[in-house]
Amino acid sequence: MTVSVLVVDDSPIARKMLRKALPVDWDITVQEACNGEEAMTHYRAGKVDVMFLDLTMPTMDGFEVLAALQKEDLNCFVIVVSADVQPQARERALGLGAIAFVAKPVNAESVRTVLREYGVLV
Repeated sequence: MTVSVLVVDDSPIARKMLRKALPVDWDITVQEACNGEEAMTHYRAGKVDVMFLDLTMPTMDGFEVLAALQKEDLNCFVIVVSADVQPQARERALGLGAIAFVAKPVNAESVRTVLREYGVLV
């Protein structure tokens, strides 16, 4: 079964690095968004199974996305990928419904571990 993935980050380089860190054997379709508003547009337009979400973005940040997803009855896995590794940021993101927090720079092993832990990747 194909998994729909949304990569959300204002940095094109960070989006590219995250795409490269996704498991090559994973049956997925990948969409990208460069800010929270675009992420919500993608989410509302169709099925998003897994969202990789940066926290610090213009227009609508990752915390605002998480809050909006909660209001709209979150039904996708959200994995925060951020350089903001302060415990408060991590706790806030998890409290708003993210399933995991991965520090930047992201690597393939950390992504694979999180996906396996939550049963998204077998």
